[in-house]
Amino acid sequence: MARTRVRFASLLALSAALALVTGCGNGAADTASKDGPPGHHGGKPAVVVTTTWEGAFAKAAGAEDVKVIVPQSVHHAPDYDPKPSDLAAVGKADFVLYAPFEPYAAKIKEAAGSKAELVEVDLDNDAAKVKAEVARLGKLFGTEAAAAQWTASFDAEYAKLSKDVEGSWPGGKSPAVVSQVFTTWSAKLAGATAVGTYGPEAVTPAQLAELSGKKPALVLDNAHMSTGTVLPDSGARQVEIVNYPGTDLDLLPVYRNAAAELKKAMGGS
Repeated sequence: MARTRVRFASLLALSAALALVTGCGNGAADTASKDGPPGHHGGKPAVVVTTTWEGAFAKAAGAEDVKVIVPQSVHHAPDYDPKPSDLAAVGKADFVLYAPFEPYAAKIKEAAGSKAELVEVDLDNDAAKVKAEVARLGKLFGTEAAAAQWTASFDAEYAKLSKDVEGSWPGGKSPAVVSQVFTTWSAKLAGATAVGTYGPEAVTPAQLAELSGKKPALVLDNAHMSTGTVLPDSGARQVEIVNYPGTDLDLLPVYRNAAAELKKAMGGS
């Protein structure tokens, strides 16, 4: 009888200990779910992005698990038709990043029945806008430290490239440029004098006359939306600017490549 009481007491003690451990575990989980971003998994959210451009922003912000929907081979991303495999990927995401001009993004999330948070990204390679978006995403992902570290490296690289391009100015004078509306960031990188913009629609005869009359030295065209020679017979040299990063989702080569093309167009090495 005494042995039975001892065994019963031991079971009660074990149950109490398990309850205590379980209670502590639930409390920690509740705290993490309240303090961390929605769907957060150990500080490493699963992020699905529509293109490599959003993917580069996500990676810069500190995301490590990034799945790209639109293949890089697709020249004009908004024309892409999502496949069933794309929808399956979205279903496992914590965050889905898209741009306003990509009409399929909301369709992807809805069709997948995902609980992911849909995040609109301001896709613009303007340095100030990039840093603002990376900081915002870093806060959203809970990866602020990684975002801040990337921004520091970006600032250093951008300053170096800008100085290098400005060193190639013809005669040491800032060149006059006309930019497509999505390539104005490259004019800033070059320290160029912006005299006009065009697009995203094709240039009209009136615009052609107006922009040619400003006698730009360079036309900074959007390689992803090019309609051919923008200002024929104007004497301006056309430079194709690439906005989208590669499959490595590294944004810095976009600036390096733009700087190299600008230097070449201005007669630099």
